[in-house]
This record gives sequence, structure tokens and C-alpha cells, in this order.
Amino acid sequence: MTAQELSETFDTVAFNQAQRGGKSKPGAVTARPERVGSASQRAADGFSVPEPDEGKRWMDGARGPEHVETVIIGGGQAGLSTGYHLARRGLPFVILDANERIGDAWRKRWDSLRLFTPARLDGLPGWPFPAPAWSFPTKDEVADYLETYAARFDLPVRTGVHVDGLSREADRYVVAAGDRRFEADRVVVASGAYQRPRVPAFAAELDPGLVQLHSSEYRDPSQLQEGGVLVVGAANSGAEIALEVSRDHRTWLSGRHPGQEPARPGGRWDRVLTPAIWFAASHVLTVRTPIGRKVRQTFHSRGIPLARVRPKDITAAGIERVPRTAGTRGGLPVLDDGRDLEATNVIWCTGFEPDFAWIDLPVFADDGDPVHDRGIVGSEPGLYFVGLFFLYALASSLVGGAGRDAKHIVRHIASSRQNGRPAGLARA
Repeated sequence: MTAQELSETFDTVAFNQAQRGGKSKPGAVTARPERVGSASQRAADGFSVPEPDEGKRWMDGARGPEHVETVIIGGGQAGLSTGYHLARRGLPFVILDANERIGDAWRKRWDSLRLFTPARLDGLPGWPFPAPAWSFPTKDEVADYLETYAARFDLPVRTGVHVDGLSREADRYVVAAGDRRFEADRVVVASGAYQRPRVPAFAAELDPGLVQLHSSEYRDPSQLQEGGVLVVGAANSGAEIALEVSRDHRTWLSGRHPGQEPARPGGRWDRVLTPAIWFAASHVLTVRTPIGRKVRQTFHSRGIPLARVRPKDITAAGIERVPRTAGTRGGLPVLDDGRDLEATNVIWCTGFEPDFAWIDLPVFADDGDPVHDRGIVGSEPGLYFVGLFFLYALASSLVGGAGRDAKHIVRHIASSRQNGRPAGLARA
């Protein structure tokens, strides 16, 4: 597994949705949310209630240039958490999301995916995840929770707005989305760190008759044709998908075994260890500590240990472990040991890589990652990032870890605003 896979695999593992019988679990969120509470109730809870004309201007979206004090790009857990904290302070903002519905980024993942952090740790600020504390939400339950969360706190989200440009003109940022243009004093990039699937270049040399899917395209085994399946990438997503497809296909799992966590999610020992592990992931394993920096580097290069899947599960399913997939020969995949595999399907569980090409600002290091201090970009006052892998701590890219980073950034925005200084130059 690559580090780019972390946002997909550290927070999630596969789940056999057939076990649910198509029925909602107790406490599951509804798919079609309604606003919770009247305007006066939300104001009493500490939320700013926009004037009607202001809210209409935010949500209707005029086609001409539009000024918004803060634009949040991305309506996932990081963007919504940032919006929550801005709303509590009464600061004007808008959230732009490319999907048609809030939570669609989760809905588009494979059908059996679920979190392996328990629901008690999966809530966003202000509202715990509405499910039994030690249950493990499915990807659709997470999606519906995010959609309901935005409605519950009346956050100004515009869906179907694909941002394709971010630049600066004089003292303002310009956010371009097709024929729309937003001018902002501050921009929070919450679009995620790893959006572009990583597939090796030699994949194009495989026989066109093979079915090839990246894990981001895989939904269920019905997408596969008859014959063997090569799953490339042996971390959590690869191991879980391999188990699923092995029920009806001969399956090879290619890649290095990343090790395993000491306890399976949901087990007795997991309940005992989870509080300490979460504390460490939030407060010990940070970019401020030597051990945190070491773990960050290790996860970048090797990925994380398996969560639910154990080597004995792979063996029991009849899955053959094979070395790294190194290239092709005669249209077939070739392993490091020189063997050809007669696979008719290949699923690339090879992670993702940064895709910030749409940001026309000199804020990136040679590896393509933004240069920041806990999400604050000092070289571009008013620019922020949230939701990145290890932005501050190991928990930063997890559903339940986004809120703390968002709160830190909003505190910085509010402080700089009060002091009348450019946001990026204010003291954190």
C-alpha cells in the first residue's frame, strides 16, 4: 500500500452489505435530511443565522463575479467541519462541492465499504454520529450523515460546482468554476489530498480484453468477467476486495504484506485498546513529535497494517499471495519473480496521488504537497488546507479527526480578522 491510499484504507475496510439484508441499522441516519431546528433555535445554539437576502445570494449563485469573505472548496467532513466553526463565530462563507449531493464522494466507493473506527469516534463537531457507539458505519451511512449534518446546521453548501482554478489577483483570491467566478479574502482547500487514482504506466500495455479497474471504480464483483482476478496492492483496500472477489473467482493478491494491527475492529481487545490508540493518533503521533514524524514517514512509504483482515483469512479464502506486479509480457501481467499470470481481471488497489494542478499559486514542495504549518500557508496570507494526510496528527485525515484541525484554522481566521491583518500573517 502507498501512503496515498491512507485516506481510503486507514479509515475504512470492506463490509459485506448482504449481511445487512438491505435494512437500515438502528440509529442509522436518513438519506433525505431536513433542517433541524428553527432559526431562533439555531441562533440560541450559537450559530449565525444569515439575513434572507444574504443566504439567497450564497445559495442561488449568480453567474457574474461574486465576493464571499471565505470560500471553502470541498464539502466532505473537513469542509463541513470548517463551515461549522465559521458559522458558530458568525463569519460569512460558502462551501463549494463538485458532487450533486453532499456525501457523494462516499457513495461512489465500493458497495461493501465501511469505517473501521467505531461510530463513537466518527462524529463531526457539534453532532455525534447517530449510531450505536461500537458499530462501524457503512459508506452510505457516512454519506447520509454528512448530508444530514449540513442540513442540521444550515450550512451554505452549493453542490454541483466543480472548482477548476484558484489564483490571486491583487489582495483577493479568485476561485473559478467553469463560467462562475468567486472573489474571496480567504480560501480553505478541503478537497482532499489524494484525488487522482494511481495506476502504473504499464497498465496500458495489458491486453485490452482484460477488465481493469482502480479501487475507486470498483463497486462489486458483478463488474468482473469470468476468469482469474489479480488484485494489485495488499493493504486494507486490496485485502478486503480480494476476499470479496475470491468467492467466485480465482484470486491473486500482489504486493508486500504490510503487517497487521494487534486487534480486529469490533473485538473485545479492540474496545480496550481503541481509546488509547485514538489518543495517540490525535495527540502523540503529530508533526510536532519525533515519533509522529517517524510514523508519518513510515506510512508515506509503506502504508499501515491491516485492520480486519488477517493472513489466515486470505489463506482460508484460497487467495494466492504473489510478489509485486512489475510489468507486462504478451499482454499479461508479470510479477517480480518473472511469472506471467493468466488473469482476465486486474483491480488496481494502488492508491492515489495529489492533484492540485488547478491551484495556480507557488505553495507546493517538490513532491507536490502544499507547504503549510498545521494547515496555514504562511507564504500566501488567507490560504488554508484541511483534511490532508497527517496535516497535524495521524487522525487529521479521519472522519472524526477533521474537526480539531478545522477549529484551529477558523480560530486563526477569526484572530486575523479581528486584528485587521492579512489572515496568513496573523499569529496562530
